[in-house]
Amino acid sequence: MFVKVCGLGTESDIDVAVAAGADAVGLVISGTSVRGLDRDRAVRLAAHVPSGVLSVLVVNDTPAAEAARIAGELGFGALQLHGTAYGEADFAAAAGLFPRLWRATSLSDRPDTRVGAYGEEVLLLDSPRAGSGETWDLSLLEAARPEGAWLLAGGLAPHNVAEAIEKARPWGVDVSSGVESAPGVKDHDLIRTFVAAAQRAVPRGV
Repeated sequence: MFVKVCGLGTESDIDVAVAAGADAVGLVISGTSVRGLDRDRAVRLAAHVPSGVLSVLVVNDTPAAEAARIAGELGFGALQLHGTAYGEADFAAAAGLFPRLWRATSLSDRPDTRVGAYGEEVLLLDSPRAGSGETWDLSLLEAARPEGAWLLAGGLAPHNVAEAIEKARPWGVDVSSGVESAPGVKDHDLIRTFVAAAQRAVPRGV
């Protein structure tokens, strides 16, 4: 089970996630998110991610081409374009500058749920309000379940991630607010517990 811990804000957050066994860490650049980093801090944190762990730049209000340039300049491993503001043309523009793209969306927006539909290598399905910690109706996946490299997000936490994996059968999971003690403040014990629970979980039918 691929595990991404998102919205990290300090070097110690990264160290804990990596030591717990996370496969990827997400750093957010956004003017609307409590987890948003300024450029200097993003530079410092991106450089702190060790080799072998994927660093993902997450944006929701930065033009795609600009975000791609930033991801390349800061040395990120992947760029996650989050939300309906990014269409197929945006992905094409970003791909010309930075090849490893992730697409994050919500089923409430009735997206194309084919992994790679916009040229992305990973698809992430989130709750309608990203970063809110709100759960969503996983039964909706019965009619729109992706195949391949897709991540389940939205309302996941140590106490429910195993059940969610069993129901949704994702390739991986993504967590942010579910491992926080306050908005934007990561709880290191919760990170450890979440990663362990996700890695132990077995999707139904496997």
